[in-house]
Amino acid sequence: MSPNGSDRSPRRTMRRKLPQALALGLVIATATGCSANDLPRLGLPSPVTEEGPLVLHMWQGSWIAALVVGVLMWGLIIWSVIFHRRSRTGVQIPPQTRYNVPIEALYTAVPIIIVSVLFYFVARDESRLISVSEKPQHTVNVVGFQWSWAFNYENTENPDPANKDAAYEVGTPKEAPTLYLPVNESVQFRLTSRDVIHDFWPINFLMKMDVVPGVVNKFEVTPTVKGEYKGKCAELCGVDHSRMLFNVKVVDRAEYDKHLAELRAKGQTGAVPSGITTMGSEEK
Repeated sequence: MSPNGSDRSPRRTMRRKLPQALALGLVIATATGCSANDLPRLGLPSPVTEEGPLVLHMWQGSWIAALVVGVLMWGLIIWSVIFHRRSRTGVQIPPQTRYNVPIEALYTAVPIIIVSVLFYFVARDESRLISVSEKPQHTVNVVGFQWSWAFNYENTENPDPANKDAAYEVGTPKEAPTLYLPVNESVQFRLTSRDVIHDFWPINFLMKMDVVPGVVNKFEVTPTVKGEYKGKCAELCGVDHSRMLFNVKVVDRAEYDKHLAELRAKGQTGAVPSGITTMGSEEK
C-alpha cells in the first residue's frame, strides 16, 4: 500500500509505463519516414554506379535491423533488472520458474524469423547485383597477377583477333594502372587470374568479386558519376598485396574512345593472356 492508502505505488505505475515507453521509442526509431538517401552511409563511400545504392540500402537496412533488435533486448534486460529485483522490505525468495514453454518457443522462433527475413533480402539483392546481360555495351577482361592488374578493353577472357576496338593496359606494383570507363554505359567485367586468388574492388562501386585461377567470375555495372576513384585487391595474395592498386577514371564516351586509340597507337592492341590456359606470374 502507498502512504495515501492506494495500492497504486510509483513502482507499480512505472512497471506499466516502461513497456509503453519502449514501444514508443521503437516506433519513433523505425517510422521517421526518412528515405535511404537521408540516412548516414555508415562508413561506406558515396556510390557512383546504378547498382551502388542497392548495396548501400542493404547495408543501412542491416544496421537498422540490428539497432531495433539491440534496443529491444537492452530494454528487456533493463526492465528485468529494475522491476524484478527483490523488495527492500521483503526477505522471501522470488518465485522460481523452471520451465516456460511459450517463452522458450518464442526465443527459438524469433531468431529464425529474423534470420529468414535478412536472408530473403540478401538473396534478393545479391541476385540483382551478380546478374549480367548477354550484350553489355562494353566488356573488360580484368586480369589479376602478382602484383598488379591488366585490363583487356573490349575483350572477353577469350580475345577475338578480329576485334579492331580491342586494347590493353598493364600495371606494375610501382605504377598502378588506370581503368577508363565511359559514363552512363554498362560495363561487364570478366575476372581472371594468372596465379593465385585476388579480389577486384573498385571502392566507390560498392562491389567487389574474387578473381580465381581457372575460373571466370563476372559482374556488371553502369557508372553514373564522372571522376577519378581508387581500387585495390581485397584478397591477401602475397608479399606485395598492399601494392596491388589501380585507379578508375569515369569519363565521357569520346574520351574513352580516345584513350583506347592511344593504347592501340602505342602497340597495345589485342589482349594480354588472361590466365585461363596460361598460368604463372606476370614478369613485369
